[in-house]
Amino acid sequence: MKSAQIEAFFATLQTANPHPQTELEYTSVFELLAAVLLSAQATDVGVNKATRKLFPVANTPQKILDLGLDGLEGYIKTIGLYRSKARHLLEACRMLVELHGGEVPRNREALEALPGVGRKTANVVLNVAFGQPTMAVDTHIFRVSNRTGLAPGKNPLQVETQLMKRVPAAYAVDSHHWLILLGRYVCQARKPLCPTCAVIAYCDFKDKTQA
Repeated sequence: MKSAQIEAFFATLQTANPHPQTELEYTSVFELLAAVLLSAQATDVGVNKATRKLFPVANTPQKILDLGLDGLEGYIKTIGLYRSKARHLLEACRMLVELHGGEVPRNREALEALPGVGRKTANVVLNVAFGQPTMAVDTHIFRVSNRTGLAPGKNPLQVETQLMKRVPAAYAVDSHHWLILLGRYVCQARKPLCPTCAVIAYCDFKDKTQA
């Protein structure tokens, strides 16, 4: 995908959805962090179902700690890998209380030091909560970037690096939302819905006309 096509690609996505939002439900930076941590290898829908019960009871690091491991597991047991996620979230809450006054830090190094928080999770928090132009490459963004020719790469870090270079600055903050939504609802893994795709004109996918 050439530079002129990339500009048109994102301009089209912006016109269709001027103010994209994460589909995870949250009302604070900490709730966002917790939801993203819980969302690894799980759907946003599944995480939202659990946090709708959890957050009204415990929506701060200290309140999560007060639940204890068994209490927390009871709220998130419908989410995949809930046991390890519960341990990670509790330890992350402990660090937030002890090291950051209960506040979520706004720099990558401090975020990635929290248990269960990798580069992708940190990127989501930095972007969604603090408006930084980061790129959280999940399976949808990885697939869309490679399939369309937008930012080919063999692993998520390569794709992230390419996207950071290729996405025009005007679209940088919102671009990861548009790409996730495109991959989730249109550019799907098994059978992309090419005939309904708004950006098909700029896509390199060789079989798009037959999809």
